[in-house]
Amino acid sequence: MKLFPWLLFVLLAFHASVIHAKIQPNIIFILTDDQGYGDLGRHGHPLLKTPHIDRLYDESVRFDNFYVSPSCSPTRAALMTGMHEFRNGVTHTRAPREHLRNDATLLPQILKTAGYTTAHIGKWHLGWNGEYHPHRRGFDWTLQGAKHFDPKLTIYKNDQRPTHIQGKGFREDLYFDHAMSFIKQAGDQPFFLYLATYSPHTPLLAPEKYIEHYRGKCTDEEATYLGMIENIDFNVGRLLSFLQEQNIDQDTIIVFMNDNGVTVGLDLYNADMRGSKCTIWEGGSRAMSFWRWPGTWKPKTVTALTAHLDVLPTLCELADAEIPTTLQPQLEGFSLTPLLSSEKPIAWHNDRLLYQHVGRWPSGMAAQHKYAMAGVRQGNYLLLKSRPCDNPECTVEVLGMQCHTLRSIEEGGTRANYTMNNGQFHWGVSPRGTWVLYDTKKDPQCQNDLSSEQPQRVQAMAESYDRWWDNVYPSMVEHGGENQLTEVLKKNKKLSP
Repeated sequence: MKLFPWLLFVLLAFHASVIHAKIQPNIIFILTDDQGYGDLGRHGHPLLKTPHIDRLYDESVRFDNFYVSPSCSPTRAALMTGMHEFRNGVTHTRAPREHLRNDATLLPQILKTAGYTTAHIGKWHLGWNGEYHPHRRGFDWTLQGAKHFDPKLTIYKNDQRPTHIQGKGFREDLYFDHAMSFIKQAGDQPFFLYLATYSPHTPLLAPEKYIEHYRGKCTDEEATYLGMIENIDFNVGRLLSFLQEQNIDQDTIIVFMNDNGVTVGLDLYNADMRGSKCTIWEGGSRAMSFWRWPGTWKPKTVTALTAHLDVLPTLCELADAEIPTTLQPQLEGFSLTPLLSSEKPIAWHNDRLLYQHVGRWPSGMAAQHKYAMAGVRQGNYLLLKSRPCDNPECTVEVLGMQCHTLRSIEEGGTRANYTMNNGQFHWGVSPRGTWVLYDTKKDPQCQNDLSSEQPQRVQAMAESYDRWWDNVYPSMVEHGGENQLTEVLKKNKKLSP
């Protein structure tokens, strides 16, 4: 009898340790490249069939007022750091301004302190070279290889020398194969898997079986684009089945997102929104954001203003990973856990302001682009300026593509990036010298400018933007956001005598 209290204490301690282990969920974060918000069956696409992502939608907490950056690298920088991309010098998708500064603290590094094993598969777009490589940024296991068919895959495991594998098959199929292999290898250790597809980004290519039933219903280019998304859907289905087979479905969170607005599929369907990738309009940065944890979160739709900035603080809280005290005041996102767990609508940062900018200015011209393709969000409101800069030296020859396109639209052009005839709508130019304001929930096409009806709101949001720019600008410059683009350097070298 004297041993009973001691034995009870041991059993209780063991039980507590098991419970603690269970509250550290596995995390799979899937990020697709250039898939638009509307490129999903559940979002009303007239052609695309996505039964498995539709199932994910049905079983998830869906953030329907969720925003990312207007292009690839900026979104990825914000996801990995919980800070606006400009604070880390990521202002373009071209080297070196797509490099995420190597002294930044990244999400996988924090998760590792809580006992997670971490893996990255697919696209990185934050610098592959040297210390910028993902296996130097907190990932225990990294797989890269971008060729569509039979890619040569390179795998990094911890500090071991990389191994090279000749893949057989389509790229995204192989990514999901290796994702499942990593999950098996993780065993009982909680894992964080960042699976970033290249599909459906150009160049467009996919197995014909995913394309054939779209041919004749749209252009061949659009059919291939849709086929690439259908292949992603197929692999999401494989992954969901695998988690059930491994009996870890209820221990695993899946987050599914896209990284910016639509590209090739713009003229097919854009969920009634104005704007594409690399525009400041609604369709440029509205994203899918599905969070699934069976048995823990009940499926629902959340309309609070949320963003990619919220991913890091949310996943760290869910993983019981402590964010360094020096980093906490720098974070610009908020934990989504109250929204995920609440069964009723709740008040959550209702006064929040989100700042957006297309960036991509020619090197050394940030100041001239302060108001070129810039926006502020609060609640359902979007305040924006969609204009080219006033610097005549900002030309397409020095990668001033955005301003070049907007000048063409301002002169009456109808063709623009991603659209054959709808440039006036999707790349519309706002009036010179003023902000325009839209309620994007009521008016996703951004046709009814409310600025004259709500001057106080416009003034407050515009002043907040000026304060934000003045605050972020020094950090952006310090961390390389004005650096000369490698392509320009190469071109200038070729042209020099």
